[in-house]
Amino acid sequence: MMFGFAQQRRRMLDAEAQRLTEELPPLGVLRMYLTGDYAVGIVTPDTVLELLIVQKTTEPYHRRADFFFAHVRPRLGTRFLVYTPEEFESLENEDPVIRRAVEQGEILIGG
Repeated sequence: MMFGFAQQRRRMLDAEAQRLTEELPPLGVLRMYLTGDYAVGIVTPDTVLELLIVQKTTEPYHRRADFFFAHVRPRLGTRFLVYTPEEFESLENEDPVIRRAVEQGEILIGG
């Protein structure tokens, strides 16, 4: 029974990732990685869409995701991890979140 729920969740995550891949570039997204459990094939009924985004912004880190929640209104559990290009470049080899996205994730925007 759990398999059916996971398959349905995978379809929902796929659809939302595709929608956001189309809608985010006009909002200034330079690069976007699909990361987290979903990116490595782990899907449960509670799996969320985790997206690491590179965007030019002057907002403090803890406020950056608010922009995306307001503009794209995610249809299911979504986590936005937003870094500036400078932060991404300087932390790429140190920050475990960025390293995981680059090494195990899938790039959806940019390249």
